[in-house]
Amino acid sequence: MPSGLRHLPGFLDRPAQEALVGKLRALVAEAPFFTPVMPRTGRPFTVAMTNLGSLGWVSDRAGYRYQPTHPDTGNPWPTIPEAVLAVWREVSAYPHPPEACLVNHYREGAKMGLHRDEDEEEFAAPVVSISLGDTAVFRIGGTERGGKTETLKLSSGDVLVMGGESRLCYHGIDRVLSGTSTLLRDGGRINLTLRRVTKPETPSQRR
Repeated sequence: MPSGLRHLPGFLDRPAQEALVGKLRALVAEAPFFTPVMPRTGRPFTVAMTNLGSLGWVSDRAGYRYQPTHPDTGNPWPTIPEAVLAVWREVSAYPHPPEACLVNHYREGAKMGLHRDEDEEEFAAPVVSISLGDTAVFRIGGTERGGKTETLKLSSGDVLVMGGESRLCYHGIDRVLSGTSTLLRDGGRINLTLRRVTKPETPSQRR
């Protein structure tokens, strides 16, 4: 595995997972899932998505970007729950809070092709991922497309930290193993991905 990649199995116990899912239901009612599309082809993703935080990641025919509002409702994204921020503070080893929390919903048959998280300005901060629901087969390669890849299984309650070299490695979800968790009423998987988007201000910039 690339250096800087940390897999923390069972980081959230079942009660913590259930409490988080309850919070997410209310937040998704405020910022509903939408289906992003690829910029050039307009092909829809198989994953439904929404965001929490001051910035949210979107993909449409205009390209990939972060923006402060939901693409359908036009409203600001809901605030990231304290329970999620607490995970960031405990595992990120980074002094500033995340600005974006992508909420990806993998229904049966959904997957995510190999890609890099590179639309941010700040690569010193890791990407922190929280898995809820069915187990996913996660694939990660190197910093260049192609070459050798490795897989690991991400189960409900697991946290994955992509820092150091792994921060800009190609990664994706091959498949979700249906029926491996009873956490979500209708099955499937929810993944929360925390990112710092902008570089923090330096002391001189704050003067």
